[in-house]
Amino acid sequence: MATDIKITEAEEFAARKYDYIIVGGGTAGLTVAARLAENPALTIGVLEAGGNGDGIDNIDIPGYSGRALGGPLDWHFETTPQPGLGGRKLPWNRGKVLGGSSALNYMTWNRASREDYDTFEELGNRGWGWDSLLPYFKKSENFHPPPPAFKDLHQTTYNEPSEFLGENGPINVSYTRDFSPAHAYWHATLNELGIPSNLAHISGNNVGVWTTICAVNAKDSTRSYAAHYLSSKPTNLYVLTHALAQQVILEKSDGPEQWTATGVRFTHGHRDFIASATREVVLSGGSVNSPQLLELSGIGNPKVLAAAGIPLKVDLPKVGENLQEHIMLPFVFEVDPTLPQQEDLLREEVAKMAYEQYKTDHSGPLSVLPCSMAYLPVSTLTSAEVVDDLFSKSKELTCFHPDHAPILSTRFEKGINLGQVEYVFDLGNWNPSFTPDPSLGKRFCSILQVLQYPFSRGSIHIPPNNPTASDSPIINPQYYSGPHGEIDLEIMYHGAKFAAEKIIKTKPMNEIVLGLAEPSGTDEKELREWIVRNTITDWHPTGTCAMGGRAGKEAGVVDERLRVYGVKGLRVVDASVLPLHVSAHLQATVYAVGEKAAEMIFEDAGV
Repeated sequence: MATDIKITEAEEFAARKYDYIIVGGGTAGLTVAARLAENPALTIGVLEAGGNGDGIDNIDIPGYSGRALGGPLDWHFETTPQPGLGGRKLPWNRGKVLGGSSALNYMTWNRASREDYDTFEELGNRGWGWDSLLPYFKKSENFHPPPPAFKDLHQTTYNEPSEFLGENGPINVSYTRDFSPAHAYWHATLNELGIPSNLAHISGNNVGVWTTICAVNAKDSTRSYAAHYLSSKPTNLYVLTHALAQQVILEKSDGPEQWTATGVRFTHGHRDFIASATREVVLSGGSVNSPQLLELSGIGNPKVLAAAGIPLKVDLPKVGENLQEHIMLPFVFEVDPTLPQQEDLLREEVAKMAYEQYKTDHSGPLSVLPCSMAYLPVSTLTSAEVVDDLFSKSKELTCFHPDHAPILSTRFEKGINLGQVEYVFDLGNWNPSFTPDPSLGKRFCSILQVLQYPFSRGSIHIPPNNPTASDSPIINPQYYSGPHGEIDLEIMYHGAKFAAEKIIKTKPMNEIVLGLAEPSGTDEKELREWIVRNTITDWHPTGTCAMGGRAGKEAGVVDERLRVYGVKGLRVVDASVLPLHVSAHLQATVYAVGEKAAEMIFEDAGV
């Protein structure tokens, strides 16, 4: 655990000379920091804007997942008003705590299909395909196999003996101790619709229906997250919390890279400090904060920097561009009133009993997480004619880089078997806009529908007029906007019809589901309007500091070694480097990015 990690004072931190400074103590940042600290000859510093979340129930207890969103451990970001969502703004929750968003998420542990990672190599980023990344996925993991009885009871299958799951990593991953009583209906219903159970969903193809693994320690049913990379308590790693990075310090140098990163200016307790790095500065602020800090440091699009009043040092127009995000629809259905609900935990007597059971034997409602999953191609959800039309429209788009466009378009070709839409099933009401009358005593279940390969492209930039790191950046995902956004809307519409007219009306699911609660119907006009009013984020932003591949800075911000173009000694290591989105929840992939980055840093330094 992270309990005894050395958290220093600001003066002490700034006085020390570091080989490497990592900005952001989140999922990727702590992975990199801990791995670099395995070399005792190096001195590593980590700057984290949040505090230490060790021992906080809202982080540790699986059944409390989501409670920390919007609280003091959250950055409280939000989007600009989105025309494609009827002018709504969406909250963009991100973890502001040691461990980052891995401390706040819903703990889903999965991977995309092989083809998703192989596209990174197809773009010219050598070493980023499935075969190259698999060792790094495994390096982060400590998989706990489930009891044998779980295989039939809860459909907990994986490759056994597994060549695809790690056994010695810092992040404990397992199937949950207990399962929702409705989970038993999920596999059977999808199977009835002709969708097979995927017996090896972690091994390079996630298409089908399956029970997900979670980032949970099977020994005590607690969240396992990035702060646990520090459990070895390295004496050469220094962490400063509540430290907000303001700027990467760049010094003029000779050669093709005219600037060198030599440190970081940060604030702590309303005071300014500078920390120096003799080898490299590594930005691990995530898809929001990493492009923000690059721009605050004078690296980015000249127009953005001029409007902000920041002198241009490195002309890099793709900083903050290429924003991609999974978008989600939360359907709500009325369900058999005898089934338990997560909402029951809001009742004092139920909450007390559940907490006592959890603390006694690590089981019960507080050990349960959403784990009923399915990833399906668009061809499963609608007619061949609709898919052909999407294919034709996607080939006509001109808003993508020429290297990206054919990859996005070919995902609609006949015979392609990729998880373009994800469904997650769970008891309870998961729609933040739906507030039923509690006096009616109705019970609900939800299906979350998530678009995996968005065509919508947005941006994240600093605001104009002399911004600082304390000013929230301008987050504009451009959901459903433009011709590319129209493709996203069309896929979500057909996916919605499948959820509301097929999944819920098929046995045995129809034995417990009484009817549609939100939306109220599936008339095309009504359903399309409901989609616009109810689409929300799935908290998986990527792409804002993407790997450029063979196109270089015309298409990205960093090279295949994650080095920022035009700057010596500066890398970005987090989800922002992914050039195209992947069909998976992101945390396992981000850990793999951090593991691979640490090894590359060692290789490039010759240490």
